[in-house]
Amino acid sequence: MNGSVISGKNIYKIFKLGEERVAALNGVSMEVKRGEFVAIVGTSGSGKSTLLNMLAGLDKPTKGEIIIAGQHIEKMSEGELVKFRRDHVGFIFQAYDLLPQLNAIENVALPLSFKGMNKSRRTKEAMHALKQVGLEKYMRHRPTEMSGGQQQRVGIARALVVRPEIIFADEPTGNLDTKTTISVLHLLQEVVHEAGNTLVMVTHDNNLASYADRRLHILDGEVVYED
Repeated sequence: MNGSVISGKNIYKIFKLGEERVAALNGVSMEVKRGEFVAIVGTSGSGKSTLLNMLAGLDKPTKGEIIIAGQHIEKMSEGELVKFRRDHVGFIFQAYDLLPQLNAIENVALPLSFKGMNKSRRTKEAMHALKQVGLEKYMRHRPTEMSGGQQQRVGIARALVVRPEIIFADEPTGNLDTKTTISVLHLLQEVVHEAGNTLVMVTHDNNLASYADRRLHILDGEVVYED
């Protein structure tokens, strides 16, 4: 591990609810090293998903600094953020977000089409990513022909195919049974440690967080401790 790839300094996010101002994030500072698997753990409403959205450049802080891969993303325009996310970031969502009319290869190749890559290379890269997640036999299957765990593996392959420096995962096993959840978390561990990706995962579950290298516990918009 060599240096921080994510650095948040004194991050605040204030929402206005009528006349009231509510702090979803209340001066969070944190760092994630390159090649580290970090879990942000907290109950519903603790601010963990808000923090993930800030770090991923999906939303802007009210104040504070967010430095990702050496760049101040809080100062970027929406167009610059779109390009930044495309070049540096992969996402894994709870609700797989696969297109039902496309097979696994086509779903995984989709982000590469936004990079202007030709079809034969997109297909090759997608097949490689699907092999990484153990889905060699399901490459031509559509989402409806796969289990929830297999669909989430397609989602992980789609995040990996862009070869991102950082992967953000928001409750990635929320729709899976216990056995499938454990296999997906083992897969995420392998991906991070073998490919050298940096992974930041949000979860409400301390057991799931135990698969991470380090855990940041968030409560009422503040990181209260880490372990």
